[in-house]
Amino acid sequence: MDILSVDGHINKKRLALSILVPVIGGSVTGWLANRRAQEEYKKLKQPFFAPPGAIFPIVWTSLYTLMGIAKYRADEKMNWKKESSLAIPLYDLQLGLNFLWSFLFFRWGLRGTALIEMTALLALIALTAYEFQKVDKTAGALMVPYIGWVTFALGLNYAVWQLNK
Repeated sequence: MDILSVDGHINKKRLALSILVPVIGGSVTGWLANRRAQEEYKKLKQPFFAPPGAIFPIVWTSLYTLMGIAKYRADEKMNWKKESSLAIPLYDLQLGLNFLWSFLFFRWGLRGTALIEMTALLALIALTAYEFQKVDKTAGALMVPYIGWVTFALGLNYAVWQLNK
């Protein structure tokens, strides 16, 4: 199955935009939020299950790409069927919360607030995946790795917060 094709068609410009917004947005947000914060972060106590820092950009780039494809597929299906849905507004909201988390946790050191925000983020991701699935099953399925990673990240955020009160 070609995950980029929707009903046998690919709108390359819309697909590229759908992927580039989260990938570039996540990269810029990460750079802005993490500038000068990494030295402080390295001093924090880490839980035993914390992955090496080099893993995060790889995972996030992959997840942002999958999210972008999912958004593209859902958006294209709704356009073809002339349907309206909460899927895209929910997607946009969760993406905004995703970007905000880096500032809360890294830049501003508000780890407890970041934990609360990530809980809301996880709920919005699940709602987005549900709405995507109603429009396009593949789009919903493409959000599952994101749900898994944010669930893991929630546990990591909690552990770092607890270890460094």
